[in-house]
Amino acid sequence: MRRIVVVGASAAGLAAVETLRREGYDGTLTLVGDEPHTPYDRPPLSKQLLAGEWSPERLALRPSADLDALDIDLRLGVAATGLDVPDRTVRLADGSALPYDGLVVATGVRPRRLPGEGAHVLRTLDDAVVLRDQLEPGVRVVVVGAGFLGAEAAAVASRLGAEVTLLEPAPVPLAHAVGEEIGQVLSRAHLDHGVNLRTGVTVTAVTEDGVRLADGELVDADEVLVAIGSLPNTEWLADSGLAVGDGLNCDEYCEAARGVYAAGDVARWYNPLFGVPMRIEHRTNAAEQGMAAARNLLRPEARKPFAPVPYFWSDQYDMKVQAYGYLRGHDEVAVVEGDLTERRFVAVYRTGDHVSGALAVGVSPKAVRSWRQAIAARATWREAVTV
Repeated sequence: MRRIVVVGASAAGLAAVETLRREGYDGTLTLVGDEPHTPYDRPPLSKQLLAGEWSPERLALRPSADLDALDIDLRLGVAATGLDVPDRTVRLADGSALPYDGLVVATGVRPRRLPGEGAHVLRTLDDAVVLRDQLEPGVRVVVVGAGFLGAEAAAVASRLGAEVTLLEPAPVPLAHAVGEEIGQVLSRAHLDHGVNLRTGVTVTAVTEDGVRLADGELVDADEVLVAIGSLPNTEWLADSGLAVGDGLNCDEYCEAARGVYAAGDVARWYNPLFGVPMRIEHRTNAAEQGMAAARNLLRPEARKPFAPVPYFWSDQYDMKVQAYGYLRGHDEVAVVEGDLTERRFVAVYRTGDHVSGALAVGVSPKAVRSWRQAIAARATWREAVTV
């Protein structure tokens, strides 16, 4: 294996190329990115950068000297447009083609959009800078979607003095992921900080003056942010013969086809720890999966299943939300420490007979980290939880 191509120059792609070099690969290594920027950190886009607390330069994942030391062929500002698996070639938007012996797909996701023009999305550094420049005291901001991204952006805009309306189609934001009771706790934080949270409303289009609801109501806004989820970037793989759906389908080793691996937000792989296929859009998973995919690609004879306990965090107002595990599809939630009404608690999740997740708000990282081992050990609910 003398030619490896990594498509996607964000956290997962960077982790892959660094791991390949660290593990002794000394052949040609190409990193392709559709943005003009060198790899940068995305979580601060909806937090520190949007709030004006950090400059764009601070988001760089590595200084230029560290990238130079990797001795990589860095192709920025050019998207991959096609993949020929039998011929082992990646086609790029500039008309060039990259032959490979091994390939890591780390092309991430893109925001879902609504009909109409003029709305912001929040995925890239450029997106965040454009929105940040509009957030001033008194500006009317409508955020469509009260998931974690929309909630974080609403919190920042409110803190900057904007008049924020947060629109969510579900009766309780995030209930599908964290449970109804905890979803209500997180929602109350918005109300306590003066955000006009409206649930059970569906936005059908963006207009010149705001957004249009399904019942015909116009919600006025100076700025609109659409945060209604994302779509995996797999279009360039449409004619490749690889299995794509909600991401690029992979086995437990992150392998999609012989010599083709995937990592990060675009990868849908079978996680043997939980016994289900999953696609995780979290920063920690991107880096861990990039490393795992690179190792398995480089040494297939010694490859290991990628079976992590996923982790994510969110900062909203004065709340620090942290979670381990796979919370979706849970059967039960139990508060094992603290008080929901004070927004200081640890809650654990049951799926079947096992502890499948833990979420904490307003407590030390150690308080929720102690549950990670129980999740990794597939502890039974009866063994681990006493309520």
